[in-house]
This record gives sequence, structure tokens and C-alpha cells, in this order.
Amino acid sequence: MAPALVPRPQCTACLRPLSACICRWVAPTEHAVEVLVLQHPLEVHQAKGSARLLHLSLAHCRLVVGEAFAMPVWPVDGKHTLLLYPDSLQDPAPDLRVPPPLPPEWPQAQSRLRLVVLDGTWRKSRKMLYQSPPLQQLPRLALRNLPPSHYRIRKAHGPDQLSTLEATCYASCQLEGDTARFQPLLDAFDGFVEYLEQAGGQRNAQTDKSCP
Repeated sequence: MAPALVPRPQCTACLRPLSACICRWVAPTEHAVEVLVLQHPLEVHQAKGSARLLHLSLAHCRLVVGEAFAMPVWPVDGKHTLLLYPDSLQDPAPDLRVPPPLPPEWPQAQSRLRLVVLDGTWRKSRKMLYQSPPLQQLPRLALRNLPPSHYRIRKAHGPDQLSTLEATCYASCQLEGDTARFQPLLDAFDGFVEYLEQAGGQRNAQTDKSCP
């Protein structure tokens, strides 16, 4: 009988094995716009994912796991809830509801804004939107004039496809008009990406040595 596997010790904050804990890159960041991250279930244990680091760094951020949302998962509290997603006119799906416009007062109402972010691959996030009518009813915020992504460890299919952390930081900068506030978190993310690149290189080197 094979011996039972002993689970590896896990960090209670980032929920990763202690040997791969990412808490050293947590950069506590004050912000005015509330953030709600809807994470695809397949991203929960993705080592390269950035949502957990974002969640631990932002003071007003909630993370909910799911693929389809039949009911809103955000409270009805008088805040304007926006969905971070590209312009609907660029989406070829004919059955996707055209979202309402952004509230005209949003530049002056930062503390009354809530930003919903979809955490998943491009294909997964589109499916989440299609399967969730409440998300289709939200006004959408599209990112503009983006710098190149630093998320080198995962393949992107377009220049506007960033990591969840990068996209949320740039959207928050756009909504709050304060770029400097989120720069320490973006700098910490660079360290996180560099660590994952090094870890991947070490694994590849070990694999090469084991090959005949």
C-alpha cells in the first residue's frame, strides 16, 4: 500500500505552499475605488496568477470565485459599479447585451465607485461575461494608452491583455487620477514576475539534467 501523501505547509495569507509564498511582494495600497475581483475557478491554484497578490495589497478589495453569476455578487449600496472590459462595439458577439454608459459624474465620485474585474484568460473571461447577465448590465470601463505589459510569464494575444493586477492598477489610476499611488504595487509585481521566471528556469534546468 502506497504511503499517504502529506500536504505541504501552506501560508494562511496567500494560500500557497510556504516554499512558494508570495507575501514578500505584498504592497499595501490605499485607494478610493472599491475593487471586486471575480476569479475563474481554474485560476485559483494557478501559480502565475496575480489576483491573490492584488487582493492582499489593496485595502478595499474582495475576491469571489465563480464562472457564472446569475445574481449580482456586489451589494446594492448606492455605489456605481463598473466592469473593467473592452468597448462593447469591438465585441463581435451579436447576443451580448450593449452595456449602459458610464455615469457622467464618475470623475468626481471616486469613493462611490466599485470596479469589477474578471480574473481569467481572455477566453475564460469572455465566457464569464456571456454566462452572467448581471455583468452584462454594468457600464464598462475600457483602458486607454496602456504601457507594455510586464507580465512576461503568460502569453497574451493582444496589447490590451494585461495581468489582472496590472489592469486593475491602470484602471484605478484612470478612475482616481493618481498614477504614483499604484506604482509601488506595480514595482512589487515586477519582483513577483522575476521570481517566477527564475523558478521556471530552475525547473527547466533540472528537467534537462534528468534527460538522457
